[in-house]
Amino acid sequence: MEILDILILGSGPAALCLASELAKQDLNIKGISTKSPNEKWENTYGIWASELEELGLESLLSHRWCKTVSFFGDGENKKGDTPTKHNYDYGLINQEAFQNELLKKCKGIEWLNETAKDIKEKNKLSEVICFSGLKIKARLVIDASGHKSNFVKRPVQNEIAQQAAYGIVGKFTSPPVNKEQFVLMDFRPNHLNNEEKLSSPSFLYAMDLGNETFFVEETSLASYPALSQENLKKRLFKRLNSKGIEVSEIFHEENCLFPMNLPLPFKKQFVLGFGGAASMVHPASGYMVGSLLRRAPLLAEKLAIFLKEPHLSSLELASKGWEILWPYELTQRHKLYQYGLRRLMSFDESRLRSFFSNFFKLSTNEWVGFLTNTLPLPKLIYVMSKMFINSPLKVKLGMLKLN
Repeated sequence: MEILDILILGSGPAALCLASELAKQDLNIKGISTKSPNEKWENTYGIWASELEELGLESLLSHRWCKTVSFFGDGENKKGDTPTKHNYDYGLINQEAFQNELLKKCKGIEWLNETAKDIKEKNKLSEVICFSGLKIKARLVIDASGHKSNFVKRPVQNEIAQQAAYGIVGKFTSPPVNKEQFVLMDFRPNHLNNEEKLSSPSFLYAMDLGNETFFVEETSLASYPALSQENLKKRLFKRLNSKGIEVSEIFHEENCLFPMNLPLPFKKQFVLGFGGAASMVHPASGYMVGSLLRRAPLLAEKLAIFLKEPHLSSLELASKGWEILWPYELTQRHKLYQYGLRRLMSFDESRLRSFFSNFFKLSTNEWVGFLTNTLPLPKLIYVMSKMFINSPLKVKLGMLKLN
């Protein structure tokens, strides 16, 4: 039986980001997935334009906005409708171009239409048993199939906070956002009744796509239990209707639901994860694509070096991979973000609006670095401390609440 160097599970953005880097190494690699890697990705992926620019990939943006704003007022009067201007470019990734670019780099990697049923460690190797009965042996298995992975082991945590969103790409009776504008967060609550204001807050994420087409999405940053799609859909339509806006045509509906605070996986296990399976979602923002693109090259390079050692077992290879993926620095940053998320989840909409209004008073480098997880640990601690010191009293009290 053929023994692969690496078998990758999955065919989404995480799997292809890593596979495209591993393909540069002289390795024997295959992938297995329920879906073909050529099957079009459904969800939209937004990103700060600078994240792609730094990697020379800005050509993958289908849209780019320099008019980027948020709304943290109460929406009750002119002052409550004043936007917070971000003065920082945001982009929408062209899914087809992004997927094709990665597939092009994955040349030489064959994907089998299979689903893993079980993975066993035998004689220092990993054996994947598929539902079809096919058995595949590899020195290392990398699970990049998403956060629902059955094979990556992590500490048990009962209350997993989830980000949920319901969105529409379509045409409207009047524009839901200004021309050429991108709205990162519109937290104005004036369309909600008092009971709704006290429940889990949500905000509008919206963009002008040109040709009188817009993308509007009602998003819950994180909550446990997660807000339902029906609830978010109802909130979105209520928000639009309060402005006298109706949907005239729907081109695409989007439903998102993913965990924000999955515990980091155990480092001593014989399966290596990447992407959602490896808890790489940013606990403070929900973003992951920038992180996938930044972290895949180093992991691929190191794995190629480790695989040159013929005596290393699957457990040893995976453990070394986990150390590269989650070194001390990134682990500590992740803990800080998770602490911040727990605090934000306890905030009502008024306190949350106050928090974000204050957050975006940080310098651009500080808030962008925070949201992209690119601040070194000492700088992150400094920024979080600065944020706390400059916060209004009600936010300070919320951040100090011990639970």
